[in-house]
Amino acid sequence: MNFLAHLYLSGDNTKLMVGNFIADFVKGKTALEKFEPGIVKGIELHRAIDEFTDTHAIVSQSKDRLRPKYRHYSGVIVDVFYDHFLSKNWSEYHDTLLPDYAAHAYSTIESFDAILPPDVKHILPYMKKGNWLVNYGKVEGINRALSGMAQRTPYESKMDEATADLIKNYDDFKKEFEGFFPELKEFCVIRINEIMRE
Repeated sequence: MNFLAHLYLSGDNTKLMVGNFIADFVKGKTALEKFEPGIVKGIELHRAIDEFTDTHAIVSQSKDRLRPKYRHYSGVIVDVFYDHFLSKNWSEYHDTLLPDYAAHAYSTIESFDAILPPDVKHILPYMKKGNWLVNYGKVEGINRALSGMAQRTPYESKMDEATADLIKNYDDFKKEFEGFFPELKEFCVIRINEIMRE
């Protein structure tokens, strides 16, 4: 769940940001019908980001390092690892201080309470209280996130053990993130321009 990346990649468009944030909790095309066009564009952007990420060669290198132990959960873990590097090195990507950006993101999402899916309404208070977006920049914050996700998965995922793999291969994951993320940013700029013209 790379929440920080999805928010950041939405730019300064509020509805894109909210749609991008809630997209993992909106299933199926018919579910889009209850949202206004600006939110739908954010959901579509999220899905485009996921497809670009899931098929990228550099991301595959990161996932391959984890796959023997974590199987299909390796992609989820890599998402969280990449959010760690974005959070930790935030000043390289955005002029606003991360605590201020995070506070704005939380309040923006809360302002759309009427359209938030139930699971988002459930998770948002915990995210805000634990300041996940900021604490992703700390290894212990990543460990809390992955441990919480491990508790919520119906099958044994071992995600609570993944922080050890981050520490062990820290430089490799960091290098892969730094190679991948600029390409993802460029893709999003182009895709947002396309979406807003549709």
